[in-house]
Amino acid sequence: MSEVNSVEKMELKVKDIIQKYGSDRGFVVPILQDVQKEFNYLPKEALNAVSSHLDVAISRIFEVATFYKAFSLTPRGRHQLSLCVGTACYVRGAPLIESNIERVLDLRPGKTSPDLEFSFDTVNCLGSCALGPILVVDGEYQGQMTVSKTNKVLKKLGKKVKTDEN
Repeated sequence: MSEVNSVEKMELKVKDIIQKYGSDRGFVVPILQDVQKEFNYLPKEALNAVSSHLDVAISRIFEVATFYKAFSLTPRGRHQLSLCVGTACYVRGAPLIESNIERVLDLRPGKTSPDLEFSFDTVNCLGSCALGPILVVDGEYQGQMTVSKTNKVLKKLGKKVKTDEN
């Protein structure tokens, strides 16, 4: 019964989101962005509700959801980390930061921790090369990152960080 209630609640939330856009199917991308913001990913039931309420084929909704890398069809962590590994960030130490994040979080790029606390991704460029290496933490850009600065960020997010100094 509780699963049915949660699906019904999800459908109502999706309907509210769609109504903000006047049920206009031209707003599929912003609708999906709002749905993902609400649920932290795009659940299948929510995509079905978008399809139904906009009268758009589910295949078209999935096409949009899988085209854009910003969308996730799997649950994402409460804290999302994106590390730029573009050329400018790479030559300034992004590989060291990437290795450190992998070690501390026990998480490879493109994955989410089993407890849904962290998701970690690498991206090719964030367009802020002069500030590299760049780590985006929950949507906030952190520039001129080092392994030490990364560990401080992870500690602030509640992660125990074992360093060589410990």
